[in-house]
Amino acid sequence: MAKNLIIYYSRRGENYFGGSIRNVAKGNTEYCVEFIQKAIGADVFEIETVKEYSKDYTTCTQEAQAEARSGERPALKKYLESVADYDNIFVCGPCWWGTFPCAELGQLERLDWTGRNVFALMTHEGSGLGHCESDLRKICKGANVGRGLAVSGSSAQGSESTVAAWAKKCVG
Repeated sequence: MAKNLIIYYSRRGENYFGGSIRNVAKGNTEYCVEFIQKAIGADVFEIETVKEYSKDYTTCTQEAQAEARSGERPALKKYLESVADYDNIFVCGPCWWGTFPCAELGQLERLDWTGRNVFALMTHEGSGLGHCESDLRKICKGANVGRGLAVSGSSAQGSESTVAAWAKKCVG
């Protein structure tokens, strides 16, 4: 039986929802991670930065943009050492400047992806998958990068059937 893993980052607190900023206890990506886990069963690894991003949404976007421009890889509280025990890995996160948060990319760059199946799920408010799939192809050398799924952040909470069907198709 195939083993599945979800690697994700999700922003709690202030988030952008179709034109306005709202405060949320659970990030949009976190909902999708729960839907994948429920649908196919998976271990979960959450990306947590040592230095937290600003609680203010606008300031956070500026921090994320500066990281993207400089190629910074923020330190994490813990690192996943290997994905060797997994067949299918779901990389999930918000779309920050066209791709995953730099902290998440830093974790991905540390791993050996040979022979793994990798699938992107990105929450967004208009940018879809951005260039995250091409970034995964560059970072996850030796992996088979499958078709990703873009989920509008404002509809993430109600996306269970879509996310579950996609995840089942990925591992099916």
